[in-house]
Amino acid sequence: MKNDNRPINVNPTDLMAFAWPITALASIVHRIAGVVLFVGVGFGLYALDISLSSESGFEAIKGMIKSPFGMFVTWGLLAALAYHFVAGIKHLLMDWGVGETLEGSKFAAKVVLLFSAILISLAAIWVIQG
Repeated sequence: MKNDNRPINVNPTDLMAFAWPITALASIVHRIAGVVLFVGVGFGLYALDISLSSESGFEAIKGMIKSPFGMFVTWGLLAALAYHFVAGIKHLLMDWGVGETLEGSKFAAKVVLLFSAILISLAAIWVIQG
């Protein structure tokens, strides 16, 4: 019988020790951004309902959005939207056959991270100034 020293169970702390390739990180963050957007749509619809119910509801939502926590949540949703949008464009290009090689996918993941970082920074400036 072969001596196999591989671990049988992998703990979540073991996952942090792995050297994840940039393509995997880009894919995981894309999925996380999609979940954040899905949850954010629910909160956004609830805020829309409250703001349209009365003038006091509108002022309450406006006050929440202008608070530091509200600005952080707004920026977080815009950041998730920016990343998910840019990564979605990458996936569309890959569906057309662009960047299907290992080198191409690594380059595309770096481009996604760069462009989304630029958009996320612009979103932060927009939220702070608004």
